Amino acid sequence: MIPQMVLKMLRETYKPGTRVELVQMDDAHAPEIGTQGTVVGVDAIGSIMVNWDNGSTLSVVWRVDRCKIIN
Repeated sequence: MIPQMVLKMLRETYKPGTRVELVQMDDAHAPEIGTQGTVVGVDAIGSIMVNWDNGSTLSVVWRVDRCKIIN
């Protein structure tokens, strides 16, 4: 279970509409590194939900995958 203070920090950092770029994702169906997208929100387990520009909707998993804010 994710600590509430971490969940709060993620939701404050990755607000809906924030633009991000994929740095690392451990998934066979992951978008290419460097793919950009728009944050939709952060779910209850801390995954950053993203609508990637290539049409993918795979979430960025906290402490597994990495993205960076670009705006």
